[in-house]
Amino acid sequence: MFWRMIRKSVFRQKGKMLMVAFTIALGVSLSTAMLNVMLDVGDKVNQELKTYGANINVIPKGASLLDDLYGIEDGAGVSDKYLNEDELGKIKTIFWAFNIVDFAPYLFVRTSDGSRLVGTWFNKRLELPTGETLETGVQNMKSWWDLSGQWPSDDDGEGLLAGAEAAARYGLSVGDTLYLESGGKGRNFTVRGIFHSGGDEDGELYVSMPAAQDMAGKPAQVHRVEVSALTTPDNELSRRAAQDPQTLSIKDWETWYCTAYVSAICYQIDEVIGGAVSKPIRRVAESEGTILEKTRLLMLLITILSLAGSTLGISNLVTAAVMERSAELGLLKAVGAQDGPVSRLALAEIMITGIIGGAAGYFPGLGFARIIGTTVFSSAIAIKPQVIPVTAALVLLVTLAGSIPAIRLILRLRPAEVLHGR
Repeated sequence: MFWRMIRKSVFRQKGKMLMVAFTIALGVSLSTAMLNVMLDVGDKVNQELKTYGANINVIPKGASLLDDLYGIEDGAGVSDKYLNEDELGKIKTIFWAFNIVDFAPYLFVRTSDGSRLVGTWFNKRLELPTGETLETGVQNMKSWWDLSGQWPSDDDGEGLLAGAEAAARYGLSVGDTLYLESGGKGRNFTVRGIFHSGGDEDGELYVSMPAAQDMAGKPAQVHRVEVSALTTPDNELSRRAAQDPQTLSIKDWETWYCTAYVSAICYQIDEVIGGAVSKPIRRVAESEGTILEKTRLLMLLITILSLAGSTLGISNLVTAAVMERSAELGLLKAVGAQDGPVSRLALAEIMITGIIGGAAGYFPGLGFARIIGTTVFSSAIAIKPQVIPVTAALVLLVTLAGSIPAIRLILRLRPAEVLHGR
């Protein structure tokens, strides 16, 4: 009898019930999209930010000490220290190797006329200790540079990439030849491209690593390495570990080491590169964490607001439906029905409608998530199974919250007043 009454009541009010289901479907679809994006957005945002530079600096221990004590950077010519270029492939063998997006070494050479010549990898094909190959270098890390001309190749001993300020200082154009000398060694370079970065790099001249090492007389040596890595935003644990990992308990140490914190990745790089000290570029690492947290907060707020809107819509529709059925509900009370069964009858109708609307809204929500991923991040958003129980709980919560005013109206209903038209 109970379910027969529900079935007839739902079909008799199918217009309003369809509107309730549609309202719930809209809220669920937006919530599903936002939750899937929010759970998958970390790597997507980090990947986008990686195109704007490195977040880890790897330098020799001696250079790190000079920088900490006196603010003297490596390459300044004061007791320069070096890293072994042949060991750099080990960076891709650490625990978080797949989070290392790109890396590029630098060797700084001061020319006789006071310019700064920088040797680097442009697009180096690197043989890794694991037997795999990797293409890495500044061409990928500095993809946001505004370049006219082309990138030199790593086997081009005469190719030169000039910053905009350096090109203006020498009066260079693409295709021009420039003679540079350092320590009695000189060679002619041909300008392959001119770039504008908006930073200090605009005043520098970039050549292949072998060419710079030959001019500096430092074969297979580099001053520092910039690493671009996907990282997890810092928290209290990572900040304690950054100060001294040895102070952590075994459990905390394992959690920290096995999480992609920037401090954990730095620690692992130091383990594989002899005589190296890895330091986070704090302004970049902290900005990434802040942007990621704000992005997630924005998506959470959108989800909450969409659910609040659905709750208000459901409340108005259900309350209107109860008011229209007040004579029917009053008659039920007049023949002996108690408030509890009458309330359960109305609530069961709303819950069934909510389940139908929630199921109908879930799959369009997955489509919206894919559209957001493709449009904003140029990659698909992974479907997260944990969103399903969360969405089900939200449907229950929204439906119950929207039903409260209607249930209160039913409880206040007086059969005598309703049946007399008051």
